Amino acid sequence: MQEIEFTHIEGLKVGHAQDLEAATGCTVIISEEGAVAGVDVRGGAPGTRETDLLNPVNMVQKIHAVVLAGGSAFGLDAACGVMQFLEERNIGFDVKVTKVPLVSGAVLFDLEIGDCRVRPDRAMGYQACLAAGRGSLAQGNIGAGTGASVGKIFGMGRAMKSGLGSFAVQAGNLKIGAVVAVNALGDVIDPATGKRIAGLLNEELKDLADTEECLIRSCSEKKDFFNRNTTIGIVATNAALTKTGAAKVASMAQNGYARTIRPAHTMFDGDTIFTMATGRVEADLTVVGLLAARVIERSVVAAVLNAGPLCGLKCHADL
Repeated sequence: MQEIEFTHIEGLKVGHAQDLEAATGCTVIISEEGAVAGVDVRGGAPGTRETDLLNPVNMVQKIHAVVLAGGSAFGLDAACGVMQFLEERNIGFDVKVTKVPLVSGAVLFDLEIGDCRVRPDRAMGYQACLAAGRGSLAQGNIGAGTGASVGKIFGMGRAMKSGLGSFAVQAGNLKIGAVVAVNALGDVIDPATGKRIAGLLNEELKDLADTEECLIRSCSEKKDFFNRNTTIGIVATNAALTKTGAAKVASMAQNGYARTIRPAHTMFDGDTIFTMATGRVEADLTVVGLLAARVIERSVVAAVLNAGPLCGLKCHADL
């Protein structure tokens, strides 16, 4: 097994657009030929678009893009720009009078840093499509990860900057990779070392505290963290999957969140993973699923390690 670029997965293009001053952005993953897709939503506060479409009982078998965006529910508007871009290029589900691009997506909450009046919109989604290509994939404070942060149980004053990360591998002819924007309530652990690499800062803002221990100590207090969280990502592969198989891969990929984010899947996170499968090679579903968890895991770590300071938030390198 060898590490590859996410963009080496044939049939996919990735593009980013962002506003660093406003600290928000979006990322689009395009499949012009269409990709079989699935989704798994584990968090209690998701913001999503066209996820019912991916239910195996529903008619449509392939989608044409997934959008990951900041801006909370406002950011879902970025998908309209992606639809416009694809329709102009005659890409979509043929309904005779036109072709309707099928675009799924998810958003994270980044309104509390930067300028909350600026959100990913139609124009930003279109710009991300114009930037989409197959070259090296930039990481850190870019795209959907521009305004991402972690460790927020005591507010943004003790939070840290996170970002967008990616990782991909090839095993034989099978290729699989992930793109993740990490915006968690909790802390990020590197499973390779077991060490906490980002999250809640201590009161002196010089070292890391333990979010889970803080939550346990205050278990009798009713807290409201609804407005600061959600980690969103996509697993893409050249494997041939059914919609049911794609949904299972998304479900197994959530193990990658659980290994790296503590706590994961809280009532205040909308943790979501999409799967896109281009169907180029046959592969065992269990193997695809376990590799999906691994590439998600490494992408979460990469999101933290590649993030830089922004809007007064410290990053991993600052520690």
